[in-house]
Amino acid sequence: MGKFFNFRFSTDIGIDLGTANSVVYVRGKGIVLSEPSIVAIDRETHKMIAVGKEAKKMLGRTPTNIIAMRPMRDGVIADFEATEAMLRHFLDQVRSTRHRFFLPPRVVIAIPSGITSVEKRAVIETATKAGARSVYLIEEPKAAAIGIGLPVGEPIGNFIIDIGGGTTEMAVISLGDIVLPRSIRIGGNEMDESITEYLKKKYNLLIGERTAEEIKIQIGSAWPLEEEMSLDVTGRDLVEGLPRRITVRSEEIRESLQENLTAIINEVRALLENTPPELSSDLAVRGIYMAGGGSLLRGIDRLLSSETKIPVQVADEPLLAVVRGTGRMLEEEKYFTKIQPYQT
Repeated sequence: MGKFFNFRFSTDIGIDLGTANSVVYVRGKGIVLSEPSIVAIDRETHKMIAVGKEAKKMLGRTPTNIIAMRPMRDGVIADFEATEAMLRHFLDQVRSTRHRFFLPPRVVIAIPSGITSVEKRAVIETATKAGARSVYLIEEPKAAAIGIGLPVGEPIGNFIIDIGGGTTEMAVISLGDIVLPRSIRIGGNEMDESITEYLKKKYNLLIGERTAEEIKIQIGSAWPLEEEMSLDVTGRDLVEGLPRRITVRSEEIRESLQENLTAIINEVRALLENTPPELSSDLAVRGIYMAGGGSLLRGIDRLLSSETKIPVQVADEPLLAVVRGTGRMLEEEKYFTKIQPYQT
């Protein structure tokens, strides 16, 4: 009986169900899957054709009978059927490495701190239909703080910022829970859209989603670079309708991102202004920690430090901080005492 009990819990799963990427952690195994949160579906039959990396290759390149889409938007479910199909696919991939008689898993899912009760219920129901036995929800900033090893259980102020694909989550955490949260629906995807709009207005050049993301990764920055860069970009000329190539500079991309960065900075300031004095003194010494793919934008830590006068540090492997937090919840049962499962 004891062996069965241990075996049962060995299949429990933690998921960072992100707008841009989904990462899966299996108890006892670690991170087993990291895929773009994208699905390709047949318009007529609604049959799923591809998920993750394979589906991402199809973005902007599908025939009329196939649609490649992101079922998550701004950190919440935008398409229930597509999200369920994507989750089921991820769970099936995990199951394929297990004995065929194992029980359905408990699933810990990281969610934005600012979503509504209706949106929470949508996540729970979708995970349940995809095959979860019971569902636990944890706020993304708390999961990120746990994942990077901050002393969240101590009476110390911890400031964490998680810039994801659809949202930027931030929170002050102390004594094992969130003291003050803030959430803004601006993230990496909105930055990509800002780059697209900038090139459209300045150069009359239309580029795709993948190209905008590549520009951001290659030459994007939030702070002046020691050596500015440039990149050749190909798109469609909006006047002539023909392919055209231009060269864009990193200074231009930084300019295109200013509105997004200013919105994030304003949220950070607002959170700091409302933080209790004792915790503020902790933050002045300990600083701000950053996680999520958006924290990889060159110089964003320097920009935030300059604006807040507080040290800012980007976590090691920031893309994995949230899912590692869900993993620690699975590995260390003490974290479950703070939350209640939604039973299937």
